[in-house]
Amino acid sequence: MYFTVQTATHHRLPLYKTVLCVTCALLLIVNGFSLFHNLQALRGAQVLLSQTARVADRLQYLNVLVLDAESSMRSYFLSGRDSYLGPTRTALADSETEFKELEKLLADNPSQLKNLTQLHTLVRRRLSIMSQAIDVYRDGGLAEIVKIAQLSDDRASMDEIRLLVVIMEQEQNETLNARSSMFYQEYQKAVWLGVSINALAILVLIMFYQLVRRSFAHRAAVEHALQSANENLESTVEQRTEQLSVLSRHLISISEEEKVRLSRELHDELGANLTSIGMDIGAVTKQLRDSHPELAEQLKRARATLVETVEMKRRIVENLRPSLLDNLGLCAAIESYCEEFSRLSQVRCDCSVAAEIEHAARTSGGDLAIALFRIVQESLTNIRKYAKASRVTVTLARNGDGLMLRIIDDGIGISSDNIVKPMSHGLLGMRERALLLGGSMNIRRGRNDMGTCIEVAIPLRGATSGAAAPIPALPPAISDVISSVLHPPADDQTPSSPPYSTHPHNPPSLSDQAQ
Repeated sequence: MYFTVQTATHHRLPLYKTVLCVTCALLLIVNGFSLFHNLQALRGAQVLLSQTARVADRLQYLNVLVLDAESSMRSYFLSGRDSYLGPTRTALADSETEFKELEKLLADNPSQLKNLTQLHTLVRRRLSIMSQAIDVYRDGGLAEIVKIAQLSDDRASMDEIRLLVVIMEQEQNETLNARSSMFYQEYQKAVWLGVSINALAILVLIMFYQLVRRSFAHRAAVEHALQSANENLESTVEQRTEQLSVLSRHLISISEEEKVRLSRELHDELGANLTSIGMDIGAVTKQLRDSHPELAEQLKRARATLVETVEMKRRIVENLRPSLLDNLGLCAAIESYCEEFSRLSQVRCDCSVAAEIEHAARTSGGDLAIALFRIVQESLTNIRKYAKASRVTVTLARNGDGLMLRIIDDGIGISSDNIVKPMSHGLLGMRERALLLGGSMNIRRGRNDMGTCIEVAIPLRGATSGAAAPIPALPPAISDVISSVLHPPADDQTPSSPPYSTHPHNPPSLSDQAQ
């Protein structure tokens, strides 16, 4: 399985979604500006209404000032007390103040300013007449006042003031009504505009919500489909991995069976044929030694070639199936191979195999013995090729309900990349052999974080944990054959094929076996 390391493509938001988002944002912004503008307009209309009401109030107050001044003057004429002249004395100053305020309030109304100027003139003239009447009363008494009242028309001047005040109030009321109507119109306009903008914004938000909901539903469907595809892919990968693992274990079993068959055929048939040829050559050589020494010498060289062929056959047989494994057991085969590895590679190899291992290997069948031997063989081959180690330790012992094989070296170690590299056929083969027996293999750093440590745990199902059975003594015939191989006879007879070979040979790697 291959995984990409490229960065994912950056997907942008679709154009219509972007347009909807921008439109919604613009509507909200316009609504905000509109609300602010309407608020300012309403505030201005409210100020105008307040201004109109203040004008009406001040006109009424101005009329009250004139009436109070006239009433206080009449009270003074009747009683002759100066205490009644208070409103009359302050009327002029108060009226001037009111006229100034009215000029400010009516600055934007020319017609009202004109009426105000006329009213100002009438009020000032009326207050001046009151002041003159008070002076006349002080000089001539009440009789003079009566004469002046008979000759002057005070009622007409007061009526004129009242009429002008009424006219100004009426105009101001009309202005107030117009401004109230304008205020109401502005208020209605602001309300309708705000409602329209909000309705449009809500409509856009609803559309955007529908799009987001549809997009979310589509995304959920895509995620569900992707999850289903991943689950199917994972199940397919697990199934194919299991199939490949089963196939690998089957190939390993078939390979070992084929090697056993070939080794037996080579040992039995080819060994017998070579032995027969050697015996015939030896017999002919004896007959031709005296009469034809040249032919005897050629036959001697042919016999030497035959001996080399026998040795080649022995190496091939040993590479296919170690005879020590079948004849002397797993412990002897591992110890012998470790000694041979140390002799060939000039690397110290310490081998420690527990005594009860042999019984456990025999009771578990031949697959356990050949699998452990091949793991040791492949490990030592890799150490000799790549580790550059000076010392190797091979330990095989019981561990709980199973066996623990530990191979430790002090070499350069193996990197994590090489452990998981797809082309590490040797390590994969070792792991598959362990899995074939229901065990596991772990590769880590060795002692003091140097070198490599390979640990293989193999469970023993149904094996007893009692004492190991003693290895039976070899038959005399096999002992004689082994002695004849280790100590060849002095005559010219070709020895028969021994059950195992101590001649140096290169142990095959698991990758070569797979090929």
